[in-house]
Amino acid sequence: MNTSTPSPPPLAALGIRTLSVVGEMGAMFIFFINGFLHIFSSPKQLRKIVNQMYFIGSKSLLVISLIGIFTGMVLGLQGYYTLVKFGSEGLLGAAVALSLIRELGPVLTAIMITGRAGSSMAAEIGVMRISDQIDALEVMDINPISYLVSPRIAASIICFPLLTALFDVIGIIGGYLTGVTMLGINSGVYFYRIESSVDMSDINEGFTKALLFGIIVATVSCFQGYYTHMRKDGVGPEGVSNSTTSAVVMSCVLILITDYVVTSFLL
Repeated sequence: MNTSTPSPPPLAALGIRTLSVVGEMGAMFIFFINGFLHIFSSPKQLRKIVNQMYFIGSKSLLVISLIGIFTGMVLGLQGYYTLVKFGSEGLLGAAVALSLIRELGPVLTAIMITGRAGSSMAAEIGVMRISDQIDALEVMDINPISYLVSPRIAASIICFPLLTALFDVIGIIGGYLTGVTMLGINSGVYFYRIESSVDMSDINEGFTKALLFGIIVATVSCFQGYYTHMRKDGVGPEGVSNSTTSAVVMSCVLILITDYVVTSFLL
């Protein structure tokens, strides 16, 4: 006798999955609001935020710099050989700067930090969950959201725009190295085109995206780690591993979706 539960029809399965995703997004939003409000719960939060800023910001400087310089150099190379076909190679500086400031800087910076710091957040909090350290915090009357989540959200809100600005500047230098030093574009023309093309609205758009990406990465990573014990696809170390993978994948997908939505509104 077959006792297995019959699978729902495809349309019903799609509806169940959609409701599950919507429910999880709602739970993450409430999780973020709870964590954000606890940022201001105590002056002691400042020290925890600074520690997280060191982990998320300072320790990401090298990888952000490397990715930024090579992204700018590739943009300079590709942009030059595209623009030279139209006799517009003098616009290379504007093309590199606008591409970096409006799109590539915020997106690539967020994805790099997701891989380095977001995965670490999910894994660290997940390990604390499965080893009952979070339960111990509650027993000691310490709010785990305030202790673990709020400093990471605050540090991400501060660090993501700063790291994005660093990425943009180093990327523009990378475009200079390719366009001016290697391909012979006039140095004054390169920087004049940047100055005349980049408006404050472009910078605001990039910083708005960086701010939203910081909130997304911190919230998704902490949420996945915090509720590791409720996963159905694994328990213990396997659950932590799956939570870390989910945090990275979900963060990257939400970053790209948010990028499209924000760009649509701001263009």
